[in-house]
Amino acid sequence: MAQTSTRIDLNADLGEGYGVWRLGDDAAMLEVVTSATIACGFHAGDPTSLRETCAAAVAAGVAIGAQVSYPDRVGFGRRFLDIAPADLTADVIYQIGALEGVARSVGGRVSYVKPHGALYNSIVSHEEQARAVVDAVVALDRDLPLFGLPGSVSVGLAQAAGLVTVAEAFADRAYRADGSLVPRSEPGAVITDTDAICARVLRMVVDHEVVADDGAVVSIEASTVCLHGDTPGAVDHARAVAATLRAEGVTVARVT
Repeated sequence: MAQTSTRIDLNADLGEGYGVWRLGDDAAMLEVVTSATIACGFHAGDPTSLRETCAAAVAAGVAIGAQVSYPDRVGFGRRFLDIAPADLTADVIYQIGALEGVARSVGGRVSYVKPHGALYNSIVSHEEQARAVVDAVVALDRDLPLFGLPGSVSVGLAQAAGLVTVAEAFADRAYRADGSLVPRSEPGAVITDTDAICARVLRMVVDHEVVADDGAVVSIEASTVCLHGDTPGAVDHARAVAATLRAEGVTVARVT
């Protein structure tokens, strides 16, 4: 049984539709999560839908995060792009600034930054791109926390720069023994069984560990857990995870 002092934030990637095309059920997810990582237009999201998503997050009392990414709508931001560091820094500043303007127009604000997809995974080990992302946050607003994978290069550079970092775990993604995520291109990378997801999240939050794809037990310390909005059954997973955590005495609350 978890102690009542255990606390975790639940975040989901939202606002990832475009025009008439919608991805996931943002309204339903906002009833469950405590942080909404909202697209900024580079991999998904159009101004109207992003404004609607921000407004819904404000109404629900959910924190708004800037989901910055590579400029890659066709690949949904899930393909590595070899972008010059100065260009990547400018891209990240541009995206955060755009979402901040949209959020302010509906009474909200951007309260954290989380890279999306391939950019998120790249800056786990790619020092130049990690530094470019950190430089963007430092240049724009040093008070913005950066979400990242524990032990990643980006987290280390952010901490060295004096930024607040938030360690993140993933409910529906398989892990490798080194604590990195199994690439989506590999079998079993995305977990879709609700019971398995709930069991994994509870173990990560309460016991601070996760079983990797090779059976190794990996230590993990996280303040937020990501529930991908585009995973099949995402809303059902999110509801079940939140209920499971609360049943074990875990407080589900925003971290920013």
